[in-house]
Amino acid sequence: MADIQEQDCSKLAVIAKEQHDNTSQNNNRHSEENHQNIQQTAKLSLAPSSGDTDKLDKTVGIPEGVTCQCGGDSTNQELQANGAESLTKRMPNLHLELDLAEAIIDKHKKANTRHSRSKEEDAVPPPKQSWLLRLFESKMFDMSIAISYLYNSKEPGVQAYIGNKMFSFIQEDVDFYLPQLLNMYIHMGEDMADALHPYIVSRCRGGINFSLQSSWLLGAFSADARRHSRGIKLRKLILSEELRPVRTKREVLRLPSPTSPTTSPTKRTHQRSRSDFAAAMMTGPAALPSIKRSNSISKVTTGDLTTGRAFDSGCTCFDSTTGVMNDLFGKPTECICNAPRLQPMREFINALMAIGSRLQGLATRELRTSRLYAELSLLNLNLPARVWLPCHPPQHHVVRIPHSAAVVLNSKDKAPYLIYVEVLECEDANTCPVPTKILENTLRYTRSEENLQEYFNSDSPVHAFTVHPNFDQDDDCWSQDDIDLQLQYGDTQLELDRDDHDDTVHGSPRTINSDDDTKTEDSKPSRKKIEYWNQKSVSSDSVSQFSIESSTSNDSREPQYIAAADVRRRLSENLTTPPTKFKRDPEDPSAAALKEPWEDKVRRIRATSPYGHFPNWRLLSVIIKCGDDLRQELLAFQVLKQLQNIWKEEHVPLWVRPYHIIVTSADNGMIEPVLNAVSLHQIKKHSQLSLFNYFLREFGDTNSEEFLTAQKNFVQSSAAYSLVSYLLQVKDRHNGNILLDMEGHVIHIDFGFILSSSPRNLGFESSPFKLTHEFVEVMGGLNGDMFKYYKILMLQGFIAARKHMDKVVQLIEIMQTGSQLPCFKNGVSTVRGLRDRFHMNLTEEQLQLYVDSMVESSMHSLTTKLYDGFQYITNGIF
Repeated sequence: MADIQEQDCSKLAVIAKEQHDNTSQNNNRHSEENHQNIQQTAKLSLAPSSGDTDKLDKTVGIPEGVTCQCGGDSTNQELQANGAESLTKRMPNLHLELDLAEAIIDKHKKANTRHSRSKEEDAVPPPKQSWLLRLFESKMFDMSIAISYLYNSKEPGVQAYIGNKMFSFIQEDVDFYLPQLLNMYIHMGEDMADALHPYIVSRCRGGINFSLQSSWLLGAFSADARRHSRGIKLRKLILSEELRPVRTKREVLRLPSPTSPTTSPTKRTHQRSRSDFAAAMMTGPAALPSIKRSNSISKVTTGDLTTGRAFDSGCTCFDSTTGVMNDLFGKPTECICNAPRLQPMREFINALMAIGSRLQGLATRELRTSRLYAELSLLNLNLPARVWLPCHPPQHHVVRIPHSAAVVLNSKDKAPYLIYVEVLECEDANTCPVPTKILENTLRYTRSEENLQEYFNSDSPVHAFTVHPNFDQDDDCWSQDDIDLQLQYGDTQLELDRDDHDDTVHGSPRTINSDDDTKTEDSKPSRKKIEYWNQKSVSSDSVSQFSIESSTSNDSREPQYIAAADVRRRLSENLTTPPTKFKRDPEDPSAAALKEPWEDKVRRIRATSPYGHFPNWRLLSVIIKCGDDLRQELLAFQVLKQLQNIWKEEHVPLWVRPYHIIVTSADNGMIEPVLNAVSLHQIKKHSQLSLFNYFLREFGDTNSEEFLTAQKNFVQSSAAYSLVSYLLQVKDRHNGNILLDMEGHVIHIDFGFILSSSPRNLGFESSPFKLTHEFVEVMGGLNGDMFKYYKILMLQGFIAARKHMDKVVQLIEIMQTGSQLPCFKNGVSTVRGLRDRFHMNLTEEQLQLYVDSMVESSMHSLTTKLYDGFQYITNGIF
């Protein structure tokens, strides 16, 4: 290319020289500066691709009649002559000028192309899908936005994209919207089900807890659908145990083959007889599960509580050599023997629900309590097991349920009950071995601590130390669990004055231990003497004898021996029960159990538990409800949780306590109890005080720091639940459904009547929320600063909730689809009314006036007073 350009330039110089000889002398009038300007124009006009002389002549030459800047007319020949002379001088640098010209032209072409393209883009607006894609790929796109577009979009492509996008979200964020996702899967079209199916199946393969939650919710929400709906089919697929983790090739090779012989069938040789274990060791570790499998439980025993293995899946992976080695080194063990993963938990939950169903058939609360103790004792025979409480993370194993601590809750028609569950924490309940069972009836053949040394220093015969079982049929039975009941409720007191043969052990007075203080008979306090058992003793020994049936055998009459010093110490501690505890009421046994501080309850149960010495021992609690539809409770929990996150994000100091709800079917479920809290009904009934006076008794004087802190907690929680009650139109707000915890917070429970429903569909409670004069009195009165603070918090919480209205509304709007719940009986007007209650059309000044009017009308509501009176007359609720 450079050679061609050089030849063209040489020809151009010769032609220009010949034309220069025939030109006139007028070229002197043009100055050298004008000629340079002309040559500069010619240089910028050179075409980079021109290789012939004609194109270059046309480019360099100036058309005839062009006027120079100096004002003179020049002919075509003069310009060509001057151009030829200039080219001759610039010959060495001409190659560089041509390259520069080529680069400039390319730059202008690209600029023109971009300019024309931008004009076309401005003329045609971008498609909407591109904007959606930018939103979906942005950092602000979270699960709350995804669930909204998934519900409102009718495009299968958008639904499929969001379904795949959910894999990138945090699993906890997706699990919060699991009821909405499964409801859309059941009641919306095939495109929606196809978009959600891959995610649900993938999560079910990876987690047992997610599989259980999904199967329970699918069964509950499919109750309103047709018999052979998509939800029923998906539920059957989950429960069929087909959705298991995908194994690697190495794991498949490790699977034991029950039909494969231990020796080669083609080689028949004499072999020395050996045990099963020796044969397993010779054939390799993989053979251990197959041998264990032959002795494992059959499927018939699963679910049978009398076998002691009702919750055993028959998995042998943890008993194999690999499982034992993993346990020693702290490594997880994955089940590869195809044992049922979901069956133990399903049987455990079904057993708890069956107990509640059987309790409903009993007339009195005493009969229900006795039956509950017996049922839980039978259930304990099958623990520990690979089961956990679903309202808590699956990072523990249930090892024991202390049946004496369970209580039947107040209910006129149903029989909900509260149990306390002992667990041992672990990293993962599915990959960690189940703890070894420890028998509860281990006898403690010990002497009283204060008399043990004295016995050894005496000359008593050997048989005086021997303890003989007492099989007298007339003897009173007092078990270890009875001691727990005595310590818990304190309804009876032990007779402290004994006869001479009980007062003296080897000539010394019997002592009573209370903590570290020792009191003799002469210094004991004056108390009301109640005889708890007949005068019975075991020779001159200081060991008290009480018979108790074995927890593992109904025919056992083996007695249990408990140190008398422990009994006296615990009973003496019970005599000094603080006044804040409630006495045990046969008509309301849950009051004393719920009033007991959680730390004291944990300490008491742990002291009597055979597993209490483990460092990872924990105590959990759960409420079992049978015959109640908890789907509305689950919806209320989601709204409370969403509002809690909104107020936290907006820095509004409102306080709510959402408690977890587990829906196992359309009429059964489990509820997380609120610890250290009792109802206002129980406070009024057992303390016989007004709410303000109860605050004074619990938290001290009005100027004390404890009272002021409790008062602030009361105001912050009351304002929060007032807004919740107004937005959700919560009804049935009697004092049995309002709790007060040990820190002064108000907590509303039982959201069975929300939105469109009310007790007996009467709509009797017409006030926006419940605000009695007792509440205002605790806040310091109408002119108090804390009451003003209450109204300020309501306004701030209302403004914050309006900013995020869509996050709250979409929870209810999605659940309304295909639902037959009572709260949606008004149809589309239910969601419309919820939107209207946010009052998006009001300014902040107008909203403040509206909040003041709601507070005023709630304080003077006649229907609230009448409804409380109705509950007192019909149900005895104070």
